[in-house]
Amino acid sequence: MEAEGLHLNIDYVGSCGILLSTEQKAALQSSLVILRNHYKFNRVFFWGKILGIKGDYFIAQGTGSDEMADKKTLYSIDCVTWGLLPQATQAIREQCSVVKGRFLGDPSHEYEHVEIKRIGEGEDATEEESNIMIKEEDRLASVIAHIDEEVAIVPRGSYVKTPHGTVLKNRSFEGLSVTESGKLHNYFHFREPVRLNEKSLLEKADLDKSIDFLDPISEDIPRGGSWSLKFERGSGLVCIMSTLWPGLSFYHVPHSQKFGYVYFGTGEKNKDLPFLL
Repeated sequence: MEAEGLHLNIDYVGSCGILLSTEQKAALQSSLVILRNHYKFNRVFFWGKILGIKGDYFIAQGTGSDEMADKKTLYSIDCVTWGLLPQATQAIREQCSVVKGRFLGDPSHEYEHVEIKRIGEGEDATEEESNIMIKEEDRLASVIAHIDEEVAIVPRGSYVKTPHGTVLKNRSFEGLSVTESGKLHNYFHFREPVRLNEKSLLEKADLDKSIDFLDPISEDIPRGGSWSLKFERGSGLVCIMSTLWPGLSFYHVPHSQKFGYVYFGTGEKNKDLPFLL
């Protein structure tokens, strides 16, 4: 959700249970402007809030020349002071995958994990224990990266890919029609495509290379159960909620440039989804 006009845009997802207090809105509105100038971002987005046991993390993201690849993530506990999160490398993700349960809410907290390695084979094999310390900061960066890859979505045509491979906001995007906005294949994952390269040449022939360069969410597995779409009666507003990561809500106002997503949750993935359908 773009930081500009946050105090108004946050109301679009109010029916999904996502709310900010008046104090939080005011603090975010001013601090995100300062954040943009300090880091020289092209645009700043309010990503959402991860609920902890002792405290909550407010998350923001800033983009550079490439809206998809040139992105940095920051966190705050008081909506005023922001800290830069480390890059979620593959090594950090694998290390943090062993930590389960809720976030504590203390960025300096370290989780202790005991790893047992088996050395040798047969009767001569021995087990060796080693303690691994995992920072909550690293775990926070890892969870945010997973959520972005799996459920961050945008409407079709809202972004374009230049011949140089740079992803930019489409300034001529005027919004989806009411009919189009009710179909999941008109919404894309905002990350590097995975399934697009698996399509046949015949399937790719009907695609527009400048706007159809991402994976549609209609192909997500389990089919028909990964997303919940609803229209707000009277306003025409479209809200899409993820069942894989409960707390992720996306909104779009048909025939307008207004769209965005925000996450308010505990940072826990619904791994039981295939068994619930």
